[in-house]
Amino acid sequence: MANSNLPYGEGVSIHRPPIFNGENYVYWKIRMRIFIEAINIVVWDAIENGPYIPMTKDSDG
Repeated sequence: MANSNLPYGEGVSIHRPPIFNGENYVYWKIRMRIFIEAINIVVWDAIENGPYIPMTKDSDG
């Protein structure tokens, strides 16, 4: 599945996300979600729901 022309293996550290090679999207999607959630669950929440934008002003404006 992985491209053997790459000089490194896919996803062997937190700094390398899973590589999508055009095959088996469902499997890659699950691995990518786990990868992003492991970095920061707030990032995944922003991906799913969009960024948090306050709708009311507080005492600071």
